[in-house]
Amino acid sequence: MKNRFVGLSGLRAGVRLALLVIGFFTFITAKPSAAAPLHEPPASVGDSKFHLLDATISDVQNAIKTHQLTCTQLVQLYLARIKAYNGVCVSQPNGQLEPITVLPNAGQVNALMTLNLRPANRVAYGFDMHHARSQTDLVDNDPNMPDALETAAAEDESLRHGASMEPLFCVPMAIKDEYDTFDMRTTSGAAANYANDRPPKDSVFVSRLRKAGAIILAKANLGEYASGTDRSSFGGVMCNAYDSTRSAGHSSTGSGLSVTTNMVMCAIGEESGGSIIHPANWSDDVGIAPTQELVPRTGMIQASLYNDRVGPICRTVQDTAKILDVIAGYDPSDELTAFSVGQLPEQPYASYADSATVDGSQPLKGITIGVFREWDVAWTIADEESVSLGDQAIEVFKNLGATIVDPGAGNDLFDDVVDQLFPYLEPSTLQAEAPSLFSTGTQIFNLLALWFDPSLFPMGPDAPGMRNLGSSSSTGELTYVLNRYLGNRGDANIQNIQQLIANSVFWVDPNMGSSELGSLQSAQTTPTLSVSAKQVRRFTLQQIVRQKLAKDGIDVLISPTTTIPPYVLTNPTEPSIHNRPSNGFSTLGANGFPELTVPAGFTTVAYDRTRPNNVLVGPVSTTLPFGMLLQANPYNEPLLIRVAAAFEQATHARVPPPLFPPLPGEP
Repeated sequence: MKNRFVGLSGLRAGVRLALLVIGFFTFITAKPSAAAPLHEPPASVGDSKFHLLDATISDVQNAIKTHQLTCTQLVQLYLARIKAYNGVCVSQPNGQLEPITVLPNAGQVNALMTLNLRPANRVAYGFDMHHARSQTDLVDNDPNMPDALETAAAEDESLRHGASMEPLFCVPMAIKDEYDTFDMRTTSGAAANYANDRPPKDSVFVSRLRKAGAIILAKANLGEYASGTDRSSFGGVMCNAYDSTRSAGHSSTGSGLSVTTNMVMCAIGEESGGSIIHPANWSDDVGIAPTQELVPRTGMIQASLYNDRVGPICRTVQDTAKILDVIAGYDPSDELTAFSVGQLPEQPYASYADSATVDGSQPLKGITIGVFREWDVAWTIADEESVSLGDQAIEVFKNLGATIVDPGAGNDLFDDVVDQLFPYLEPSTLQAEAPSLFSTGTQIFNLLALWFDPSLFPMGPDAPGMRNLGSSSSTGELTYVLNRYLGNRGDANIQNIQQLIANSVFWVDPNMGSSELGSLQSAQTTPTLSVSAKQVRRFTLQQIVRQKLAKDGIDVLISPTTTIPPYVLTNPTEPSIHNRPSNGFSTLGANGFPELTVPAGFTTVAYDRTRPNNVLVGPVSTTLPFGMLLQANPYNEPLLIRVAAAFEQATHARVPPPLFPPLPGEP
């Protein structure tokens, strides 16, 4: 594991060589499309200084300003990549709902399930009916619903008439199918028979994106109903872009994949328990899961009360911040956003990425970073390489001028504050988990003893601490929020969970876990709603973290986004050890804190679990993305952006996936 992080330049060179080889092979074997596009991009686009692969928002807008590119041509270029790379990536001999087997080097990801194209454009570009904007409106000729090409043409026309560029002028985006779009079907990945698969209006943040000039190009595939899988009944299975046999992160998988493969510029994901940071990490993207109260969630299917949030995924920190600039802020339709009033920064979020320019200086001087060692532990051999990469990343932050507060390997950063505060904040929880502490005297007597002598607090990796203080469960929350959404949508076929189940079909594959049918069946009969335990745990964590950061002067927390590389799709996931999850470390993110994941290198081996005995085997040679997770107090997104941008500019760690090179003729 020597020099895996610092040797990244050599790895990038090897990957780029692979890109050239694969690109040449693609060129000599490419076949012409069966249907010519309606508006063929002129050959001069390929001769411009603009390069599509990993282009930023600034790159695109500068190319348009200097007449190297039009907005219409940009959309066409992305459509060509979608056509080339968005196919089925697994073997499914009995159809999309049945068991699958993985395919090595598939060269496809299946990230986008619905394309914003009218029927004529969809057919001309060679996309089948399954990717249509609507499965219930086959004519699709409403002039008030322009498709992506029509929107791009309108933006081109506006420039010709002297209009200025909006902040997201001509930024093609994908929206996770969990969010309403008035012009495209919205089912959260479900194969559900709505009378009208288009909801009546956009989610609030989608309206903001459109107003800022973004082009909504597609709806992203996802773990159905934002579940912990890489599969949906309507969209099918998604595959990691760096190793198609492996997971790409669950829930917002399609959002992360569509960005890393350059099928869109940016995408929107949804975070409840790692659903933005995890797929962004495993796709070598930047993802921001902002403070929950920052972005309106109106129009989100099953928006839970105290942990779901809306967030962007892009390829650079600055672009991700530019999306956040547009979607953040109060809206009366989501009462939680009232907490954000007065909390937005005076300067745009993207300006904090600009301030992180390295230029040989120390851009993080004056910032104190705490190492979240609770998540940076090699519990098994499967964690070891990621922990080593995390340690090397700490040195990068140190070299950038940050002051590092590190309890050291094997120690926990938060132990002193947990020991002090947890007995008072959740006495009943502690008594249930450590009854021996309460064997004599009254509960209050024992709590006072703990206050005056914290050494009495339970010790060991499984004692109450930041590894096992995740969100507490709620009762009836899915029942309440999903029925509320369906009632508001007002579809003629589906107005409640019972009707949703009756009008849906679900995938079945024992090697990929279970579909959401069981959760929905349970939810339809739950009679009561209780979120009090969830609220208590949220307050507990906010108090503990705020106290620790204030006490030690810490500005930002860092850790690996996860220490477990992506697992094989049809294999068991790595089991939790001492509450170390097999996906992103989302304890704080699930309880209101903002978090950001940034590319930080690549692991080169993986250890996999096998069926039926769950044995750990390996090492397997495979190059997979590794990221660092940054977390801070609520509304401290500017600080996360500044620190992440400095790290990004110092390392240039992102490498596009080699199996998705430029297409012939692509600039």
